[in-house]
Amino acid sequence: MADPEVGVTPYWELTFDADGDVDGRQRDRLLREVVDRGVKDLIVFSHGWNNDRSAATRLYSRFFEPIPALAPNARLGYVGVIWPSMRFADEPIPDFGRSVTAVSVGPALDKGTRSALLTVFPGRATLVDQIARMLDQQPDGDAALEEYGRLVKLLVELRAEAPGAAFAADTLTEPGAPPGTPADPEMLLGNTARICREFARALAEEEAGDGSDGAQAAPRLARAWDGAHELLRQATYFAMKRRAGTVGERGLGRLIGRLAQAAPGVRVHLVGHSFGGRLVSFALRGLPKGVRTVKSVTLLQAAFSHYAFATRLPHDVRDSGVLHGQQDRIDGPLVCCFSRFDSALSRVYPLASRTAGDDRTAADLALPRLLGTRWGALGHDGVQAVSGTKVFTLAEALRAKLPASGCVNVDASEVVRRGGAPSGAHSDICHRELARLVLAAGRIR
Repeated sequence: MADPEVGVTPYWELTFDADGDVDGRQRDRLLREVVDRGVKDLIVFSHGWNNDRSAATRLYSRFFEPIPALAPNARLGYVGVIWPSMRFADEPIPDFGRSVTAVSVGPALDKGTRSALLTVFPGRATLVDQIARMLDQQPDGDAALEEYGRLVKLLVELRAEAPGAAFAADTLTEPGAPPGTPADPEMLLGNTARICREFARALAEEEAGDGSDGAQAAPRLARAWDGAHELLRQATYFAMKRRAGTVGERGLGRLIGRLAQAAPGVRVHLVGHSFGGRLVSFALRGLPKGVRTVKSVTLLQAAFSHYAFATRLPHDVRDSGVLHGQQDRIDGPLVCCFSRFDSALSRVYPLASRTAGDDRTAADLALPRLLGTRWGALGHDGVQAVSGTKVFTLAEALRAKLPASGCVNVDASEVVRRGGAPSGAHSDICHRELARLVLAAGRIR
């Protein structure tokens, strides 16, 4: 079956590999045609975790659909970024068909997720088979869980010289220092059996509180192998987070520099969902010196640290965000949407955001009292610890004139609110109001 078409024009795709290298034919076509088509405002959207190009282009088509009518006089062009990421098939996406969001039951790997793992981790079929076999058989004892953890770590490991090895960190130990290779998160270094049980408890609590009728169900039994499945999900997301930074800085940022040379009058507007928010944010760090063609950045439920843009971290003034000051590379605002209904970022994200050596438990980090602190995500409560950041509700942001620069937090909970466990409303982003926000951020009329 052919991939779905995106229902706006002109539309271009840019496909990047895991090291940030772009498809040369697609790049050259964009650089040539954006001038020929007379584009003045180019909206560049990056997906987060998706299984394949078909799912990504469906997302782009849905999100872009209302924009031509909202800005009928604008000379718009659209770009969909395709990068090797994945989504576990048990994560529901509102309004998408079951062919895209087939749900598996229990810890065993469904066919779609297994296929996606083979695609995003090429050459590691034996490891995927071993992991799938253990999830299916669920052998007793902590020793089996420890062996399972070893296999998961091997699956997501990079060779030391790989470009992506330097792109997993959200903070820098010494402000201004180049990013180094961060330690693997504790979930891949510590006691796997304990981590799996903590994940299982958090998932059981999340499921109990996810009733659509407002009632809370009794927590189901927290099974260690349910937590083991979550460990695989979170380890995979760690790898995708690392990859998003690589593709953003080494790929998209450099390409925007070439676009600025080929079409200096084109205004670029970056949009990113989930880890795609990390990708477009790291693109700012990859811009060549003096390039000012990025006129806005809009982050939709961005899945990386809310301190990523901070010059100093509240809990340790020796640290800074890995992107501190990069918002100044935008000739316009950085708009960050967040929602309290995004359980992927409010509860499960902190479980996977600990660095090696942290002595707090995953269960502690899942408590609401800690959600807005050290391990919070941008899509949960917005940009933090950046002076001058403005805060709006979505309705206020659409009524007001947004700031011309700096960071802007927008509470989008009024529309980003649908979705079941384990991710909640994380993928509920295809709304006319959010399309309007992208246009408002970029001053596109």
